[in-house]
Amino acid sequence: MRCLVVEDDNEIATIVKQGLGELEGEVDVESNGRRAFEKAQTNHYDIIVLDLMLPEMDGYTFAKSLREKEINTPILILSALRELDDRLKGLSMGGDDYLTKPFAMAELQIRVKNLLKRSQKASEVTQLIFQDLKLNRLNRDVVRAGRKLDLQEREFVLLDLFMSNPNKIIGKQTILKEVWNYDFDPQTNVVDVLVCRLRNKLEKDFPTRLIYTVRGVGYVLKSS
Repeated sequence: MRCLVVEDDNEIATIVKQGLGELEGEVDVESNGRRAFEKAQTNHYDIIVLDLMLPEMDGYTFAKSLREKEINTPILILSALRELDDRLKGLSMGGDDYLTKPFAMAELQIRVKNLLKRSQKASEVTQLIFQDLKLNRLNRDVVRAGRKLDLQEREFVLLDLFMSNPNKIIGKQTILKEVWNYDFDPQTNVVDVLVCRLRNKLEKDFPTRLIYTVRGVGYVLKSS
């Protein structure tokens, strides 16, 4: 589990990080709303624990903006705002669950586990579709505009990552972790080489591009 905790209270952030770490999670902490939003766009997280009152970008705007970018990472709102209107607003803006402060760590851990289970079930699909491109996880076929493409294993895993996160910028470090399963030297160009190879197979002889470079950040699968 990889988790982003967005919390500007250092004491609470430390407690939450320790508690989620007990779930064998890798936990990033960010205190600034806008910086956290950038991280959520460029990294793959399994869940986000989000405070509402944050500097530069509040939690409501964070959640709403993330959903507008079609990023469906589960969001658990953890806030001192306890009124019904606050909870309804948080859930309607993109939150998947809402827990008020003060809270019991055991309850937070259970809610996080439940969100992860629901998210995992939702992702258990056999076929991904983006425009005229189809990826079948069962038989590991990739077809574009009716034409079957011959992808190597890492090319297939990378395409699955892109198609699972359409319109989302994916950073090179995320690709390294998802495709190779461990850290490489971030200066290495293996990601660039793999993306180039995949692009060639996906886009050669087809009229539209699918994968775009976001200079200095990573790559994104999107409509032209």
